[in-house]
Amino acid sequence: MIKLFHTADVHFGVENYGKVDPKTGIHSRLLDFKKALDQCVDKAVKEDIDLFVLSGDAYKTPYPTPTQQKLLVECLLKLHDANIPVVIIVGNHDHPLSFGKANALDVFDYFPLDSFHVFSRPDSRVVQTKNGPVQVVGIPWPMRNTLVAHEDHRFKENTEIALYLSERVGHIVNSFAEKLDPTIPAILAGHLTVSSGIFSGSEKTAVFETDPIFLPSQLAVKPFDYVALGHLHRFQDLNKKGNIPIVYSGSIERVDFGERKEEKGFCRVTIDKTKKDKTCSYEFEKVTTRPMIQFDIKIEEDKNQTEQILSAIQKRDITDAIVKIVYHLPEGKKDNVDLMEIQRACKAAKYLVGIIPVHKIIKKERRAELKVDMDLKTLLGTYFDSKKELVEKKDLLLKKAFELHEKLEAKESE
Repeated sequence: MIKLFHTADVHFGVENYGKVDPKTGIHSRLLDFKKALDQCVDKAVKEDIDLFVLSGDAYKTPYPTPTQQKLLVECLLKLHDANIPVVIIVGNHDHPLSFGKANALDVFDYFPLDSFHVFSRPDSRVVQTKNGPVQVVGIPWPMRNTLVAHEDHRFKENTEIALYLSERVGHIVNSFAEKLDPTIPAILAGHLTVSSGIFSGSEKTAVFETDPIFLPSQLAVKPFDYVALGHLHRFQDLNKKGNIPIVYSGSIERVDFGERKEEKGFCRVTIDKTKKDKTCSYEFEKVTTRPMIQFDIKIEEDKNQTEQILSAIQKRDITDAIVKIVYHLPEGKKDNVDLMEIQRACKAAKYLVGIIPVHKIIKKERRAELKVDMDLKTLLGTYFDSKKELVEKKDLLLKKAFELHEKLEAKESE
């Protein structure tokens, strides 16, 4: 049996919706992400697993601070001390995207330790574990800059380059797969975008025209037993009906409110090589994360606006949560919410993002196209036609208007 943990999108460096922790001097959100990763690592050590896979985006930016680097190294060195090899894939957030510059994870490859295997370019390696070898094909985020610098691709459109990258990487995956030993456990670990994957939160901003997109059939290639992916923040298996799971473990913590309803965790994968045909199974295990609670409150007319919001808050446990309050005001109603009262009601929260009013846009009626050269009948008829409440009374109004007009003319002639 080979047991491995699959994680991804750790994103050390996310500092939205938080503040500096007074006890440690470290940003509260960085501590949240470290706490989530610690849960994975501590369980890996406790269960004495064979391999730990981090499928990209260890950091939020390619230029992590010394504090962020220190905390990540502290986490991963626990695995080294427990004799658990670590596979690290370089993600799009980890790479500076500039020729010649080292990525944020290269330092692990230069440690005088055999535990760390960093894939900053497509490669195939045999990783020795306590229960035997595991074949790992690692595919980092496909880099566009080196390709664009090549004379043959310099003037191609973004869509052409993205298509070329997906075809090229697919060919590389197949090439590595053909050289694998089918009797030895094998995994494909990558930081990639699969066509059928579901984006969530901040990752929805990905531009499909510029990012290479891969079909599941390009990745679920024999003799791989499991495909461990990173990049999309939602846990999902894109090949449930197939023999080779294509799994995004998802981000280890919630990055923004777009992920507030998603469970976060890691995948525990077991490859059974005791039988004639290897089998692979996995399960998703949740970790404890910081709750994100968003209140969407529709304010009712003729009721106290502040009390309606307070009532909604009291129905949820917001202790140590990140809270955002959005309230929708009725059309034409003035905002009378007592913000200080709402802030006091959120005292138990870890962080209050904002108390945000939403005013309903009043639809303006289109003005009638009146012209100075119109005669009186046309002018009034056009005006009455533009007013819904006057259309049915148009004939009567025209009659009365002309009666008044005739009286006015008669009076002027006298």
